[in-house]
Amino acid sequence: MFQIGPYSIDSQVILAPMAGVTDQPFRNLCRQLGAGLVVSEMVTADTRLWNTRKSSLRLNHQGEAEPRSVQIAGGDPHMMADAARMNAERGAQIIDINMGCPAKKVCNKAAGSALLKDEALVAEILHSVVAAVTLPVTLKIRTGWDLEHKNGVTIARIAEDAGIKALAVHGRTRSCGYKGEVEYDTIRRIKKAINIPVFANGDITTAAKARDVLDYTGADAVMIGRGAQGRPWIFREIEHYLRTGELLPEPELAQIRGVLQDHLRALHAFYGEHMGVRIARKHVGWYLQSQPQGSAFRQLFNQLESAVDQVEAIDGYFSTLHRVA
Repeated sequence: MFQIGPYSIDSQVILAPMAGVTDQPFRNLCRQLGAGLVVSEMVTADTRLWNTRKSSLRLNHQGEAEPRSVQIAGGDPHMMADAARMNAERGAQIIDINMGCPAKKVCNKAAGSALLKDEALVAEILHSVVAAVTLPVTLKIRTGWDLEHKNGVTIARIAEDAGIKALAVHGRTRSCGYKGEVEYDTIRRIKKAINIPVFANGDITTAAKARDVLDYTGADAVMIGRGAQGRPWIFREIEHYLRTGELLPEPELAQIRGVLQDHLRALHAFYGEHMGVRIARKHVGWYLQSQPQGSAFRQLFNQLESAVDQVEAIDGYFSTLHRVA
C-alpha cells in the first residue's frame, strides 16, 4: 500500500503511539487484529533516564513483528540524535519523532507539539536525527500551535526536505488538545504539499469514517489512537471494509472475551503480576465501557490484586452476560 524506507506496509490502518497505552502487549494484539504498522510508546530522548523500570519496558521490542517503530521525544537535536542511535542499536527499525503530543508535561519541556512554535529548531532536530541513523525516520505532528498559528503545511515541507520518510498528522492544534472538530482540510492540504506518505489521525472510530477520511484527505493511511482503546478489533474492521466495502458484524461476546483474556495474560506476563494487575485495570475499563453493567463490574475488578482473580473475574462476568443474552 505504501513504503517507509525499505518497508512495504500492506495495510492502510496504523496504531498511533500513545503513552501508557501502546505497550508491547497492546502493540502485538493490534498487529494480530489487522494493524499494518504499530508505533511504540513515546520514549524520552534523555538517555540518562533510560535506567528506570518504566523506560526499560518501553524499550523492550523482543519478539515483535517487523518493522519495529520506536517513538522518541525531546527538544535537543543532539540528544534526539543520540536517542535515535541507541534505539537503532536496541532493535528499532523505524525512528518516529514526536511533535504531536499536546500533554503539558511534555510541552513544558519544549518537546512534543511545543516544538511547532520554532520552525528552525524543528528543522535542526529532523536533520540531526535523519543524519544519525541509517533507518527511516518518520514524524508525528499537529496542524499547528493554536488556531492563529497553523503551520502544519510549512512543517510538512520542512520534514520532507530533511529526509523524513512519512508524516502522521493529528488534525488539531496543540491548544485544542482533543477537543473540537478535526481539521481534515488541513490534512488534505498537507498531503497535496508533499510527496511522502501521510497518515490522517483524529476521531476515526469506525470503518466508514476511515473510508471517508481517506477519500477526502487523499492520505495514504489512517492512524487510530483512542478509537482502539478497548476495541482493538477496529483494525480488522477498517482493513476489511477498505478492501471489500463490506462492514464486519460487531464481535460476539465470546470473541470479546477471548481478546480480553489474551490481552490480560499478555499484560501479566510482560509486566509481572504486581504491575500487570494494575495496568490491566485501565484496559479492562475501556473494554467494558459499552457492555451491560460494565461500570459496576469495573469497580469490583479494580479491587482485585492477583492475576488469577482477574482472569476468573472476567470469565465470570462474560458467563453472566451469556446467560442474560
